[in-house]
Amino acid sequence: MADQAPEIPNYQGPAFFSYGFRPFFLGAALFAGMAIPVWIVILAGVGDSTFLYPARDWHVHEMVFGFLPAVITGFLLTAIPNWTDRPPIRGLELMLLTTLWLAGRLLLAMPWFTPLVSAIVDVGFLVAVAGLVWREIAVTKSWDRAPMGVLVSLLAGANILFHVLTLSGTETDRAERMALATVMMLLTLIGGRVTPNFTEEFLAESGRSERPAPFSRYDGLSIALVAFAVVSWIVQPESIATGWMFVAAGSANLGRLARWYGWATWREPLVLILHCGYGWFALSLFILGGSILGIGLPQEDAVHAFTAGAVGAMTLAVMTRASLGHTGRPRHAGPLTVLIYMLVNLGAVLRVFGPMTGLPANLVLGVAAGSWSGAYLLFALFYGPLLLSTSLDE
Repeated sequence: MADQAPEIPNYQGPAFFSYGFRPFFLGAALFAGMAIPVWIVILAGVGDSTFLYPARDWHVHEMVFGFLPAVITGFLLTAIPNWTDRPPIRGLELMLLTTLWLAGRLLLAMPWFTPLVSAIVDVGFLVAVAGLVWREIAVTKSWDRAPMGVLVSLLAGANILFHVLTLSGTETDRAERMALATVMMLLTLIGGRVTPNFTEEFLAESGRSERPAPFSRYDGLSIALVAFAVVSWIVQPESIATGWMFVAAGSANLGRLARWYGWATWREPLVLILHCGYGWFALSLFILGGSILGIGLPQEDAVHAFTAGAVGAMTLAVMTRASLGHTGRPRHAGPLTVLIYMLVNLGAVLRVFGPMTGLPANLVLGVAAGSWSGAYLLFALFYGPLLLSTSLDE
């Protein structure tokens, strides 16, 4: 995704609905900042939840199918105009899409209608996003971007499966693995593209001679290993072969990351955080593989290495950079942005490795949640005015 895209002069609507990253990045940040503390309060046994589904299912669903799709949608709706040379989805169409996402969050938290109606409304959002992505790809025949359409469609399918299983009283673990596997593929494809590209741009501007290795068969192998591992995880989550596939995928992606000269970007946290996020991703593959093999951390902590670590760092990396670049601000991480990065990484470290310290579990989880969700609230506080106002270069 380019850092800056030309605004179309004839758009006369609210700046907030001029580009997809504006409502969806702000909405995702506010939601993450509030939903995690609510979950911790429920875990602590304070009060009863009135969610559509049991509290645990609500937490999983809203992080995987509520928060994450908002960030993914914000990214895709901003990147697609650069891929297709078509006007961005904006104005009334974007407003309706945002309302549909928000309706899903509200109906799962406070079910005013029957469970089936609430589920249909929630399912409608990702189905609509998939439809919009395929429409833009088909109109411009940008079939090289078809993998994005396939992955968003799979995420929508996983959400449908989650609701079907929950409403029928069946365990939702397969739908959850399907969704997380899809996000893993999105991260290895998108993260594996933007991280070296923005690193090369920074190193060139800094006058350094190092350059990330160009995309090669090694990158293709790294992506393929992740694909094999996640498919095996969906079908046979406890298989020894699945565990070793994740270990192999983690090794390959750690090597992939090492080819991008991340250590040379320490002067610009806006670029360095991308390497941190991808580092979390490679580490999470290792940890997940080890947990399946019975080595190291429990599988719950392994999954949080991916969700809290890789997803947490990478989403904020993309959200901060896109928000600055697309609103005409300098692409530089100031002190508050650095604090955001520090908080989300601290929260992830505590959530994944905190239980090993022997400290009270509620204390560790509380501090981890406060740090992680605090990073998103700080994003909303600092970047919210940028997302609500007109771009400086418009």
